[in-house]
Amino acid sequence: MPLLATGLALLLLLTGSLTLLLFRRQRRLQQQVREQRALLDASADGLLLLDHKGLIQRHNAAAARILNADAALRGTSLQQWLPQLPAHDSLPVHQRLPLATADVDMRRIQRAGRGDAIVLTLATPQPNAPAEDAERFKRSQYFASIGTWDWSIDSDTLYWSEAIYGMFGFKPGEVTPSYSLFCSCVHPDDREQVRAGELRCIATGHNHDEEYRVVWPDGSIRWLRETGNVLKDGNGQAIKLMGVVRDITEEKASVSQLQKLARHDPLTGLPNRLQLEEQMARSLARARSDGTRMALVFIDLNGFKQINDEHGHAVGDQLLVGVAQRLLKTLRESDFVARLGGDEFVLIIEGLSRSNSLQDDAQLISEKILQRLTPPMQLGASNHPIGASLGIAMYPEHGPTIDSLIHIADQAMYRAKRNGNNQYCLGHDES
Repeated sequence: MPLLATGLALLLLLTGSLTLLLFRRQRRLQQQVREQRALLDASADGLLLLDHKGLIQRHNAAAARILNADAALRGTSLQQWLPQLPAHDSLPVHQRLPLATADVDMRRIQRAGRGDAIVLTLATPQPNAPAEDAERFKRSQYFASIGTWDWSIDSDTLYWSEAIYGMFGFKPGEVTPSYSLFCSCVHPDDREQVRAGELRCIATGHNHDEEYRVVWPDGSIRWLRETGNVLKDGNGQAIKLMGVVRDITEEKASVSQLQKLARHDPLTGLPNRLQLEEQMARSLARARSDGTRMALVFIDLNGFKQINDEHGHAVGDQLLVGVAQRLLKTLRESDFVARLGGDEFVLIIEGLSRSNSLQDDAQLISEKILQRLTPPMQLGASNHPIGASLGIAMYPEHGPTIDSLIHIADQAMYRAKRNGNNQYCLGHDES
């Protein structure tokens, strides 16, 4: 298969795989957004997001219920519903307000450059409030994998909602939350980062937003994302950090899988053309610096189409995986093997002495590869013979660039194929 066609086929395969994974990830994120909205609507606390002018942008159901709003809240000012409040620019960080049915604690959380968040908490329960609100809120947190926390800055006192215990590998009530316990659970390599983020939030008032790993009691590792902000007293002194934490382990795994697919052949797990070009650049740089020779070997399997046609693609795929494993066992640790697609593989062999003859190096490399590669392979109940054609280009003799070496090795491989089965050809300088 010509190199261009191989590249296009690989690109189509990779694009399809990435599209499918991105689609799945988008559905998962949409589900998480719905769950988070359900969580907010199930909360007994009222939450309002204000713009920089003090107008309500968003709110949950509890906010409308607490304010006894008989009209839309969005686009109105908070003072319209709580006339005892001062102007937006003078809103206190914390204030208790008397309402018709109960007192309400109002907390203002500053969001850097995005207006304020207002949390309304009933100081005493409303007589008509549903008894199941607390249980519904707990269940919403559990299913959304979100928990709420707050930490009294000048003490070891830490509050976890019930959903957080499981994120740290504990059962609810199994341990007493404390700041020292939290620090001991954070992965040692991430503790400094988390602490720096907390101190930055306390000093600046900006949102705290960190991703970090936690180590469970059984030694397993999970990823969490923690967001929050500082709560200040009437004198402007920071007294608490408050926020939410969410388990993002699955999201991290999805990102890692996407990155792997973008750089690896999905069938054999070998590096793909993208990694091949990156590796060639590094190998060429080392060869120039060390004054050594580098070999680029193109390998094309003979008779592969016939195996696919006679025995099916499943057997053909097993053969390709077997070839990849044999090539990996043939190479030294410093060498590199990639699959371009179809039945084409590429090897990079570094550290060859320029004092050797090209023919001697090419013969030694080819004999070693063919000796390992060509014995029949047991696939199911049958043995399948393997034939191969090898084309070899050498740096610096055959060219100084990636493109020139690829072109020469590709042409040499086609000459080897015309010469018969299990043959190799050394490239010619075409400059």
